[in-house]
Amino acid sequence: MSCLRGVLGSCILAAALAAQSPDPWPAAFTFENVPIPAGIDPQIGGLDALPDGRLAICFHRGEVMIFDPASGAWQRFAEGLHEPLGLLVESAASLLVMQRAELTRLRDTDGDGQADDYETVYDGFGMTGNYHEFAFGPARDAAGNLYVALNTASNGAGVREEIRGAWSPIGLARDKMTARGRAWEPFKQAAGRMYARAAWRGWVVKLSPDGETATPFACGFRSPDGIGFDAEGRLLVTDNQGDWLGTSKVHHVKRGGFYGHVASLVWRPGWTRNPLEVPVAELDELRMPAMGLLPHGELANSPTQPVAIPAGVFGPLARQTLIGDMDQHTLVRFLPDPVAGVSQGAAIPFLQTAALGRGNHRMTFTADGSLWIGKTHLSWAGAEGLVRVRWRGAAAGLFAVDRVRVTQRGFVLGFTEPVAAASLGGVRVRAHRYHYHKAYGSPKVDDHAVAVVSNALDESGTTLVLEFDELPADSVYTFQLDGLTSRRGRALLGDRIYYTLLRAR
Repeated sequence: MSCLRGVLGSCILAAALAAQSPDPWPAAFTFENVPIPAGIDPQIGGLDALPDGRLAICFHRGEVMIFDPASGAWQRFAEGLHEPLGLLVESAASLLVMQRAELTRLRDTDGDGQADDYETVYDGFGMTGNYHEFAFGPARDAAGNLYVALNTASNGAGVREEIRGAWSPIGLARDKMTARGRAWEPFKQAAGRMYARAAWRGWVVKLSPDGETATPFACGFRSPDGIGFDAEGRLLVTDNQGDWLGTSKVHHVKRGGFYGHVASLVWRPGWTRNPLEVPVAELDELRMPAMGLLPHGELANSPTQPVAIPAGVFGPLARQTLIGDMDQHTLVRFLPDPVAGVSQGAAIPFLQTAALGRGNHRMTFTADGSLWIGKTHLSWAGAEGLVRVRWRGAAAGLFAVDRVRVTQRGFVLGFTEPVAAASLGGVRVRAHRYHYHKAYGSPKVDDHAVAVVSNALDESGTTLVLEFDELPADSVYTFQLDGLTSRRGRALLGDRIYYTLLRAR
């Protein structure tokens, strides 16, 4: 979720987009805004495709609706939910919806098209009444296990006197955290910018397929609004820039990992220390690095759901991962490049156009190749409504980077069409890092140009080999591919690459 800094970053991006002429994206894709029924707050918390190609969609104020793209008809399936921020289809008659307070199964048992059974699947996490305690998911793995992500609380407000679940005694005394208004101000710093004093806040929790067994899976998250699996079965979680996050991130989450935001450490078995008093160097040794850093204001301000592009959809981009963003006129296309078990890879802007708009919160695909995007703002920057995106097909072409690999001396970039060699003069590379600290966000650190000592296309023109004199790790490498075109004269769709390098080959 974003702040004023994010809004300003989006304004700068919008101005840059407006200066581009012409916009190449609508030449390759169509964008259709779908009207939402009157009387419904058009902010979308979750959507998924039903087996017959209809969409199940949950809205901010608690309705779950079924939309039929063929007829344009809407039908109410359920209502009365509390701020649902995720939805997963089990069957035509059963949906899982993540409410603020619980994961709920909605079932239509009599076949009339409306849910008549509301079943609590999981509510074993704490709630303090803090406004920032969102809940996201579920995502489902190949074995049927479910995963949900729980937001931390914000020191923009304290907690209620009555809470649900256990309370961690580590940190500011609870009686201080029930203060209101001006009385709360003296305690905000001691509480931490984001805190997790109720059980499993800042964690991803794994549930057995039947929901009977809940296992705290990984911790260290601030605002993990995006959770999902890529085509290779990796569990991906996105997190928003803020305290302890120099910029937004995409994580490959593994069991037992700590991913950087310190508040949730109080729920780690055996943990006894106030995380805010632990030396940063010690915390840094403990954390798992992100597989992708998403530069704030350039690529992503508030990343959301990761979704795998199905096989056969979007031509050469099939099986790649898309990530939404609430505060940018773009999606992120992420290309993993693991090296010796280390998860890392390249983030590339996708559909970077005013035709897409902001607020890109939840995504799903239907069998006809359509990408459906549900929008929200949740009182921050963003938008609202439902957008349908379709590729115009092979005739329209799709000139894009489709692979990025690190080598011992540089990188190999692959393209979906042969590159015009004469357009390579605009290739530039920079590298930078971010601070890991409790402050909100981070400027770029050690931002510098990287000299390209060699760049060579192979005979096919689809592979570009770049070599450098040195290749420091733990850096983000930004490739600027200004003016790059295909031999057919097509503009490159996504002319920036942001590669998070943790280890070279």
